[in-house]
Amino acid sequence: MKNNQMNQTAVHILLILLSAACLFPFLLLFMASFTDEQSIVKDGYTLFPSRLSFAAYDYLWNQASTMTRAYGITIFITAVGTFVGLLISSLLAYPLSRKDMPVRGFLAFVVFFTLLFNGGLVPTYLVYTELFHMKNSLLALIVPGLLTNGFFVLLIRSFFSTSIPVPIIESAYIDGASEFKIFYRIVLPLSLPILATIGLMLTISYWNDWFNGLIYITEPKLFSIQNLLNRMLSNIQFLQQNSLGGNASAAAATIPMNSVRMAMAVIGIVPIVCIYPFFQKYFVKGLTIGAVKG
Repeated sequence: MKNNQMNQTAVHILLILLSAACLFPFLLLFMASFTDEQSIVKDGYTLFPSRLSFAAYDYLWNQASTMTRAYGITIFITAVGTFVGLLISSLLAYPLSRKDMPVRGFLAFVVFFTLLFNGGLVPTYLVYTELFHMKNSLLALIVPGLLTNGFFVLLIRSFFSTSIPVPIIESAYIDGASEFKIFYRIVLPLSLPILATIGLMLTISYWNDWFNGLIYITEPKLFSIQNLLNRMLSNIQFLQQNSLGGNASAAAATIPMNSVRMAMAVIGIVPIVCIYPFFQKYFVKGLTIGAVKG
């Protein structure tokens, strides 16, 4: 009995230390965003800075209107992209999970094939800009490379195959339910863990994406928050490295580049950190149940 208690205590201590190690970078990042620029240059990043400063957030506050619009765009594309991505992935995964589907094997191969090969950046860019005319549109932030992928489809298919009882579907058929009604009223409510898991993955992907904005968006009014922060950081670096004249040099010297970089990271990750605890239990359950076998 004592050995079991000692083992549990040791495991708890180990988990607490691991949790603290995971939280340490976020705490260091947060404190660095409030650290005076000269203190960072002199002492480096620390949890207990010698001088605190709000200069980084003052700098970002001066861009409040632009950042508010960028936040709105990011929230919109994240919400729409997550919903549509879940819908498409689940609609494709459901027939693949049905053993009586005639071309099930061929479609599964096509989905898996997309995990191994793609058309490359230049052909993809030409297709979305020249064929679909998505450049400088919100669709360019939603569709390319993010809306869904084969991994999500196969993961949902595995969950449907292993966790949705076949007798329930057969009894629904006997009662006269259509295929769509079975999917909507029975399959989806029983698949909340895997849907929450994929939804969280899609949400993180959309929220953190800056690459689509870099490639397809040139209009500043369509910048997402990550794309805007990336461009702001590039502009700061450009000012500091290439400033000419007294006014430009003075303006560049007053920008707290290191603390602004940390403040940008804080602004970018805080929403995701806040919503993750609400999805955590579904995230773990969805991965462990849905990935048992295909």
